[in-house]
Amino acid sequence: MSAERSQVYAARRVAPSILSADFSRLGAQVDEVLAAGARVIHVDIMDGHFVPEITIGPLVAGSIADRVHAAGGAIDVHLMVERPAAQFEDFARAGADSITFHVEAEPHAHRALGAIRELGCLAGVAINPGTSVEAVRELDRVADIVLCMTVNPGWGGQSFIPTSANKVKRLRDAAPDATIGVDGGIDVETAGAVADAGARMFVAGSAVFGAADPAEAYRAIAAAAGAE
Repeated sequence: MSAERSQVYAARRVAPSILSADFSRLGAQVDEVLAAGARVIHVDIMDGHFVPEITIGPLVAGSIADRVHAAGGAIDVHLMVERPAAQFEDFARAGADSITFHVEAEPHAHRALGAIRELGCLAGVAINPGTSVEAVRELDRVADIVLCMTVNPGWGGQSFIPTSANKVKRLRDAAPDATIGVDGGIDVETAGAVADAGARMFVAGSAVFGAADPAEAYRAIAAAAGAE
């Protein structure tokens, strides 16, 4: 990853998730949010095993990577799959700048984070709502990103779990050197609370791409989160 794209993650960011985009005009919708200021595009990968739904793979991530990189942005891949380590190389080759897997799906999380870094990507670990923050405490300084699921993974458009802001605070204490992200139910009503709790990356899918004007929706969430 270039130094320029690495710097993208240093700022507080809203990361629109293409899970909720109109795939018949995916490129145009990605361009809309990039023009509005988005610099991290979130790509949700589901396998029908770790979570019930099946979504997309490296080909779709690769299809938007050049346009995202040309705008100075980064591709943030979120693997909600069994055996995630088997997918790291394919997504890195497709243009991923960061790859996040679930600690519940990978018993050797420390090794997996190292493998992602060796591919030149930032390395992230996600935890489900029912997983304790203690699951990532020993991964501080190894994980670049810790993603707190603020809904149960598997579907877009779910409601934010109200206790999530408190969990973000505890994650901030457990992994002070990582970027804390939140994913699920993030919109103008919920972004502020998790930002105050210490989140720095805000994944928003249906609240952006489900809106009549995705660019305006992005800007509103970014303002609520205090993001660039």
